[in-house]
Amino acid sequence: MSSLTFTHIGGPTALLEVDGWRILTDPTFDAPGRTYAFGWGTSSRKTAGPALSVEEVGPVDAVLLSHDHHADNLDDAGRAMLAGVPTVLTTVPGARRLGPPAVGLHPWEVTTLTHPDRPTLTVTATPGRHGPVGAQALVGAVTGFGLTWEGQEHGAVWVTGDTVLTSEVRRVPERLQVGTVVVHLGGVRFPTTGPLRYTMTVADGRELCRSLRPRTVLPVHHEGWSHFLDSAAALERPELAPDGGTTVWAEPGRAVPVEV
Repeated sequence: MSSLTFTHIGGPTALLEVDGWRILTDPTFDAPGRTYAFGWGTSSRKTAGPALSVEEVGPVDAVLLSHDHHADNLDDAGRAMLAGVPTVLTTVPGARRLGPPAVGLHPWEVTTLTHPDRPTLTVTATPGRHGPVGAQALVGAVTGFGLTWEGQEHGAVWVTGDTVLTSEVRRVPERLQVGTVVVHLGGVRFPTTGPLRYTMTVADGRELCRSLRPRTVLPVHHEGWSHFLDSAAALERPELAPDGGTTVWAEPGRAVPVEV
């Protein structure tokens, strides 16, 4: 049986360690207190810093970057660390903006990470939409990632990325058997855009998991920023996994073993 070690660092940033691989999601390592503009009159203040510094995380083999153009998913310190990362997987427009070593993936495009002493990791880009219908032209492209490798018993590890609960997101289990889901929550809203949501709420996460039926749910990106309007629900640490599954609201900085 293969095992995954999951360390939530803060916001969307998590370290995934499996069979020698060290994979980091959405690097955000800036100190708290600053307000960042997201465009179109929207902004957010960072209210909590990372549980681990870039130095404490150490070298990583690859970064899975859901999108590069919002500072709550890639801030200044996170952007600086990309220069030392061998592989960065992200959206196609994000790769154009970042340049090498970033590689852009279209939805459902597949690539692999290889190493002579480790299992080959297959990475599948999954669809997402960072807001309401029609928002992509303004908000920009996002992606999720499915990870599979030889030795898994319970299905893929899926990192949803920042997305709302669209019909395409709901259909992910039709193409990817998911055993573990790292689900981005927070229910993002902004005063300038009223009731519109830009990420899933706790209720959305629970609904998604009813169709996924994952063995393990690992919620992230629900705290540490002022634009998370669903933080109170997340603080109650509700169960999102259906019967037979487990939801782990991981304490930032503490490594959590996950059977995969």
